[in-house]
Amino acid sequence: MAGRLRTPTGRYAGRTAEERQAERRRRFLDAALQLFGDTPGYRSTTVAALSEAAGLSTRQFYEEFRTLEDVLAALHLQVNDWAEEAALTALAAAEGLPLAERAAAIFRAYAANVTADPRRIRMTFVEIIGVSARLEEQRLARRSRWVNLICREAEAAVARGEAAPRDYRLAATAFIGSVNGLLHDWSAGWVDATLDEVVDELVRMLLGILRPAGWLPPGSEGPAGGEFKGSWQHR
Repeated sequence: MAGRLRTPTGRYAGRTAEERQAERRRRFLDAALQLFGDTPGYRSTTVAALSEAAGLSTRQFYEEFRTLEDVLAALHLQVNDWAEEAALTALAAAEGLPLAERAAAIFRAYAANVTADPRRIRMTFVEIIGVSARLEEQRLARRSRWVNLICREAEAAVARGEAAPRDYRLAATAFIGSVNGLLHDWSAGWVDATLDEVVDELVRMLLGILRPAGWLPPGSEGPAGGEFKGSWQHR
């Protein structure tokens, strides 16, 4: 009597089963980025359509995912991972630079990554919204990672004497909301500005939070002495 089918574990065409599975998953996610992030969108995509776009079968789809929502969840995490990696790489490269230059490097890298492909913008700010409680929890968890990054940078700036000491969590949460909203509106063509101008505005907003009016860096001379020229000019 024939036994149950098992997932192949050996090599085929020079690749292991794990390598073939990773390639199938990548093809499904690539197809999802196109269908979810462009036309027809997540809510109008079927398993059959996604499988066809990936050049795979529906049977292979169900070997990798349970539902289309699982694909959306995985793709949302992947898009965020790409952006986070770009921002952290820029942050490491900006080590030792003044606060304004570090902030500009982070947001220029993040904005360039997210806006490089309009489908990533739609995935991050449109398709993920209102799908389910599970995906809303995931979206807010990823937003929390960005808030934590801002708070860590703010605390480090305070320790260096570059920012005013305070609890930055609430301000960072509001700022990340502004980042998301401005980048979405810019990508939709609702903001008449270049991406560099958008990034510059975000940096000015962040520096305004970190260096409120009237605050002076430790050891700096007051306005009468002429040494302190404002947060944006100190780079």
